[in-house]
Amino acid sequence: MKNLITLLIAILLFSCSEKKEEKTKEEFTMQTNNDSRISLNLNAMQKQHQLSNMRSHLEAVQNLIMLISNDDYEKASKVAYKQLGSTTEMKLMCASFGNKKFENMGLNFHKDADNLSEILKTKDKTKSLQALSKTMNSCVSCHATFRQ
Repeated sequence: MKNLITLLIAILLFSCSEKKEEKTKEEFTMQTNNDSRISLNLNAMQKQHQLSNMRSHLEAVQNLIMLISNDDYEKASKVAYKQLGSTTEMKLMCASFGNKKFENMGLNFHKDADNLSEILKTKDKTKSLQALSKTMNSCVSCHATFRQ
């Protein structure tokens, strides 16, 4: 199992490091115009703040994968709760965008992370990875529904 996780991480890192073709301004405009996701209509400051949060969430997930692969469940549980869980700050942030569907999806993500935190305490790698997958499904669903 550890080798499988290591292999998955290596594939992920390799695919992220491949050079992508730069899109021309025209291609970018076409992609944006064809984007049917719901806009949150954020101002520039809100966009930067939200992007920072999303990057922080992604870094936490990357850290969780590493911690689970090293069987460091106690630390992983703390990361899941403190960086992804239903903290007061996260609840307030989800409510601050003025979109109820976005708020509910965000709160569900943070509840999934709370559940992940609890499952990590069991030190069961399979259940932990399943819970991490469920948490990531919340991310994928939200990003498929909303855009900045």
